Amino acid sequence: MEHPYGYIKENKVYIKGFLGQEDRIIGEVKEDEASTIAYFEGRFDQLKEKVEKLKQDIAENQNKGSFLMKLIHLRESLMQADALGDFVKLIEDLSAQEEYLNEIIQSNRTKNLEIKRALIQEAETKKDDTDWKETTEFYKELKLRWIKTGPVDKEHQEEIETTFNDIVQHFFENRRHFFEGLALQAEENIKVYEALVVQAREAHDFPDAKTAFEISKKIQKEWKSAGKVPAEKRQPLWDEFSRLNNRIFSRYKRTLQSAPQMNPRELMRRVEALTEEIKGLAGKPSSYELIGRAKEIQGEWRKLPARKPREANLLARSFQFFSDIVFEKAFLEKLVHGKYPDFDEKPESEQIQIKTALLKDLLKRDQAELESAQENAENFRVKSNDFDMMMKKKLFGIKRKVDVKNYILKQLSFK
Repeated sequence: MEHPYGYIKENKVYIKGFLGQEDRIIGEVKEDEASTIAYFEGRFDQLKEKVEKLKQDIAENQNKGSFLMKLIHLRESLMQADALGDFVKLIEDLSAQEEYLNEIIQSNRTKNLEIKRALIQEAETKKDDTDWKETTEFYKELKLRWIKTGPVDKEHQEEIETTFNDIVQHFFENRRHFFEGLALQAEENIKVYEALVVQAREAHDFPDAKTAFEISKKIQKEWKSAGKVPAEKRQPLWDEFSRLNNRIFSRYKRTLQSAPQMNPRELMRRVEALTEEIKGLAGKPSSYELIGRAKEIQGEWRKLPARKPREANLLARSFQFFSDIVFEKAFLEKLVHGKYPDFDEKPESEQIQIKTALLKDLLKRDQAELESAQENAENFRVKSNDFDMMMKKKLFGIKRKVDVKNYILKQLSFK
């Protein structure tokens, strides 16, 4: 029995060869020839439906390239399918679809290459960045964009993957070296902290309280300037260090309190004498000898007992005020001579003008600082005695700076 695409011979069903294939047996007659032919035609119809379904899926989906391998496998299966029908037409349809998909894939790969080259340029801009946290997040996000971008032509694949990975690796290597360096530095810093704790122990056991206190002040400054270490390693050292220094200070304070006290009248006479002398220096032109004497007076003041009679409070404020005037005038001399090397050769009237102008400029800054501090004190006031005391001290200190400069300006105006 003949068929457009096959035949029956000796009770065997043959498909005629197509696309270079020879005739081959695809089955045998079961009941009669007509029903057998109908069966194999039905199988072809099923294959035809698969082809149409695939063509429809390609048309309806955006990611068309994902159907390429399915198409190739289906076309290969048609070459060996046991069915009767126009396989050449089906295979030609699939080949046309394959050509269409290849064009799309090629276009996408060209576009992907452009995107990935742009990502490489973007990666390049940050490879030496040292903002480790922010840049790490940047590269994580960039790598996700890279992965989501489809493949490129094989001829470019290795080159761009290597280039991109090398840039990303460069940053992460830099980051690794940095943190390894931090870890090594932290180990060195820990040794510094440990050495300071040892010094604190030695100072704590030193028999002279004043010497121990001086050592304590020195090593506390060194502690503040020591480098960073992990908190969990630093905290135990700090606990011991602070405990030892607190004991040193308490011993020194007890020593001061137990020291021989001056007679109140003798103390007041000394306070009055030192205040009067520093006030006299404040009214004279600044000089090297004058500054030296002012420092000596301050040293003598510091040797006075910390506890003074209440009537000494006003004198103490005067002492501080006139001391500030002496050293502010010395600072002004340093400024004018630094700015005008020939200052001493200028007429006295011009010298006064220069000093006045500089002092007014400094005064303007202090007044701005005072206004800002007053505003902050109002805006950030909290119910705390410690905060109030701190703000009062700060405002008093700035106001004294303003008063000192105004006093010197008044001195200059009388010349």
